[in-house]
Amino acid sequence: MQKRWVVKPKNDVQKTNKLRDELGISPIIAALLLHRDIDTFESAKTFFRPSLDMLHDPFLMCDMDKAIARIERAIGNKEKILIYGDYDVDGTTAVSVVYSFFRDFHSGLEFYIPDRYLEGYGISTKGIDYAHENGFSLIIALDCGIKAVDKVSYAKSKGIDFIIGDHHLPGASIPDAVAVLDPKRIDCPYPYKELSGCGIGFKIIQAFIQKNEMDIQLAYQYLDLVAVSIASDIVPITGENRILTHFGLRKLNSNPNCGLQALINLSSKKTGQFSVNDIVFQIGPRINAAGRIEHAKDAVKLLISKSLQEAKDFSTTVDDQNNLRKDFDLKITEEALAIIGEDEILQARKSTVLFKEDWHKGVIGIVASRLTEKYYRPTIILTQTNGHIAGSARSVLGFDLYEALSECSELLEQYGGHKYAAGLTMRLENVPAFQEKFELVVSNSIKPEMLQQEVLVEAELELKEIDAKFHRLLKQFEPFGPQNEAPILLTKKVYGTGYIVGTNHIKITVRQEGSSPFDCIGFGLAEHIQHVNAGHAFDICYTIEENTWRGKKNLQLNIKAIRY
Repeated sequence: MQKRWVVKPKNDVQKTNKLRDELGISPIIAALLLHRDIDTFESAKTFFRPSLDMLHDPFLMCDMDKAIARIERAIGNKEKILIYGDYDVDGTTAVSVVYSFFRDFHSGLEFYIPDRYLEGYGISTKGIDYAHENGFSLIIALDCGIKAVDKVSYAKSKGIDFIIGDHHLPGASIPDAVAVLDPKRIDCPYPYKELSGCGIGFKIIQAFIQKNEMDIQLAYQYLDLVAVSIASDIVPITGENRILTHFGLRKLNSNPNCGLQALINLSSKKTGQFSVNDIVFQIGPRINAAGRIEHAKDAVKLLISKSLQEAKDFSTTVDDQNNLRKDFDLKITEEALAIIGEDEILQARKSTVLFKEDWHKGVIGIVASRLTEKYYRPTIILTQTNGHIAGSARSVLGFDLYEALSECSELLEQYGGHKYAAGLTMRLENVPAFQEKFELVVSNSIKPEMLQQEVLVEAELELKEIDAKFHRLLKQFEPFGPQNEAPILLTKKVYGTGYIVGTNHIKITVRQEGSSPFDCIGFGLAEHIQHVNAGHAFDICYTIEENTWRGKKNLQLNIKAIRY
């Protein structure tokens, strides 16, 4: 599929030159900083030299004082506390962090993760009943609960207090909990709004430590888990998240949590080399697999392990679940692609909505993502579970999926999510009508350019401008992630030779007049190999990365697109 190249507008020349002179950097580096709203010496210093001292005071968060007071009272009165969290990576890391911290001060502590299939997302009646039957008087909910008005009310009728620590958008009403910690509350003055659910859990610990004049290092020991949550939950790596991720990666690569070390030992990478991208592709899926295939409590047991031996046993279980998840994922993706490949009407549509009653609910979100990547259009994968139809939806850049689902609401039992990802349920008899209505809504509202994948180019340069100094400065932009992506650069009129690797990838060497040759990798770009080898000039856009081969490091261009 041909991608649409979009070059970011050039910055104001005066601003660029001013920042270049203040920092003693190249105009290209100055331009990349300005694209990130870094336009002064001080903001650049903060960006390049993050410090844990820059973390905000947790008591700036609305209700944090009430939350800490209630936790202190529960500990003082020896009440039973239940740490409750969602079944994804963010939820399980949040529960692991808060549970691991408070178990050293309080014996009446347990954790609870709802069953994805029996209870679904968020606070469940079953979870509250479990707390009541087992004598818990306080539930600390993490990465969920901001819309659980009825459930919190039900818990209150059972004599159970709630502290909610969430990062999702609130609804029209805030639950009547002892404390509702969510920076996205309209009345919350907390300066940074994009913390992960685990980040909220970290702020609770930070506040408890601050209030009780304890050593802050007790909180910093969990930064690797916080970094895993930030990377896996795809929250912006800006502001406070950037600081937490920077130091979390440092801990992950030097002295990781026992559970994370056990997962690292199972991965193809070694300690000391993990980036945000490696978390997303190697650690996150293994943790997520527990909740997708069996039960996410297995992931929490792994992450709260006190020894590497204990963690090793749980990591094997989680890894087995991940292998099973991959099998389901591959099988269902192949089936879904075959359905589209055999139906010209489906191929011509501007949306994809597929249903098969025996598809595994735990992987339909992954399959939806894969099909969105393949056909680049809004995609929904449906399956049958517990007597109803459940679906997972993914969108393309610029198209509001949630709004599209709201226009089909008369055919749905429930739906929720955001612009680019959502979940939904419906009756079996409504599936055909929903497929047609969703296609109609998408066709009437999606812009043609949204159906072509975009490559956003930040700057144009010549190959001779890429040297060790340039790469050293670029590395200081890390950690990369949402709203601080690895810069995609453009170089025109290069020449190269290469060959196909795997099924659809290319390895090539490119050069320009006056430049050294650069090794390149291009994933999914095998269609271009004939032109590359024909001796004609072509343009490339790419990111710069460091490649290690047989103990030697060299710069490599990761090509995102080729045009000629």
